[in-house]
Amino acid sequence: MEMENTTKQMESKNLHKNRVHKVLAHSYIFYFVSFLFGLLLDFVFPFIIFENVAILWIGFIFLIFGTFLIVWAQKSSHKLVKEGMNKDTFCNGPYCYTRIPTHYGLFFLMFGFGILSNALFIIIFSIISFFITKFVFIKKEEEILTLKYGTPYIEYKKLVKF
Repeated sequence: MEMENTTKQMESKNLHKNRVHKVLAHSYIFYFVSFLFGLLLDFVFPFIIFENVAILWIGFIFLIFGTFLIVWAQKSSHKLVKEGMNKDTFCNGPYCYTRIPTHYGLFFLMFGFGILSNALFIIIFSIISFFITKFVFIKKEEEILTLKYGTPYIEYKKLVKF
């Protein structure tokens, strides 16, 4: 009987884990497709939006910051300790400041590339992608994580607002 309960708990955790990864994969694919669509539109309808070369440095800084944020988030997410969880368990690296650092990183990466390449549609689609992923995919991910981790995750959400 005890073995069956342990097996069911492990299957439940794997189901939640797979569902979270599936939602995240869909959100990353959405960013990628949006980027490609913006790139296509910028190729078909080339608009020059920035004449000042100094603006390009802002795009470069966004690119570097986005890359740094994604790498930092990925390294920190592997340090999650699942035994004796509390709200501080989730607070590793950039997760102390935001619950979705990878998505912010993707936004800064795409937005920075749009500025650097002077691509209006990539800039527009980076903003649209950010809000759609935030209100569709991230909302679903947080529902799954709340079911999986319960009170510790709810307390973490109260602690880290972004």
